[in-house]
Amino acid sequence: IVHTSWYKEDIAKMIEIARKQLSEDTSLLSVPGSLELAAGAKRYIEDLDVRGLLHGIIFCGIVIRGETSHYDLVTQETFRAIGNLALEFPNIYMVNNVICVENKEQLIERLEKNTVNNSKALQEMFFNGIPSL
Repeated sequence: IVHTSWYKEDIAKMIEIARKQLSEDTSLLSVPGSLELAAGAKRYIEDLDVRGLLHGIIFCGIVIRGETSHYDLVTQETFRAIGNLALEFPNIYMVNNVICVENKEQLIERLEKNTVNNSKALQEMFFNGIPSL
């Protein structure tokens, strides 16, 4: 689980949910924000040479729209970087669970459902042996 350090309480809920779906002993990697998710995961993959040991990554982050264009830049670049990382390491299953919302109310509505569904998706890819390209 690669997660951001923003919105600590909500991220802690995401981690708890993901661990229930995946495994209690799932490794955690914390990065400052959503823009650093893909780079942090790439460094983990390369530095630890876990390519044969690491089967999947779920990215957990939260982006809430503010009053500037920063939201658009962060969401676009975060999704692009995670997608590029998945293409670079096709033998490691990756699921993007970065929740992008307009406000806290939307986050509350989506956090549990999205995280459960995305964790299950990662688990299904691994256990059902969906072939890598």
